[in-house]
Amino acid sequence: MYSSSCPTTWSRQTADTFCLNQQVVFLALSYATVYLIYMRFRNTYDSENDTFRVEFLLVPVIGLSFLENYSFTPVEILWTFSIFLEAVAIMPQLFMITKTGEAESITTHYLFCLGLYRALYLFNWIWRYYFEGFFDMIAIVAGVVQTVLYCDFFYLYVTKVLKGKKLSLPMPV
Repeated sequence: MYSSSCPTTWSRQTADTFCLNQQVVFLALSYATVYLIYMRFRNTYDSENDTFRVEFLLVPVIGLSFLENYSFTPVEILWTFSIFLEAVAIMPQLFMITKTGEAESITTHYLFCLGLYRALYLFNWIWRYYFEGFFDMIAIVAGVVQTVLYCDFFYLYVTKVLKGKKLSLPMPV
């Protein structure tokens, strides 16, 4: 079930066990992160500037997940949903930066690393296509969309943050 993303020298059972354990750890860390955000550090939440309407992302992503998938099964639809959601999940943060006109240093470095991680996936897909003949059109399109969303941020990061300046955007008058 999970072995397609694990090393080919592993037995199927070892690969399935490893990938299942990896997903359990990922989910546990995700829940811990949500707990820390909403419980432990809730006083740092900027509700005044967090006005992005998440349903504007969720509704189209849910619709696309049902329309564009490889097989109309619950697991496949949920996988497609997760890929499409990851592609646009950064939009609320970018919206907040645009709304406030600035971002803290740690936030800009985090966003840069997150965008770089996604951009490196593009090279992974090129490599896999060239050496294995494999490509996943859903993941590639979503990855390209996500990387394009980061492009403006990358430009600001390189021209300001790497030169020691604070990331600030010109505010409309």
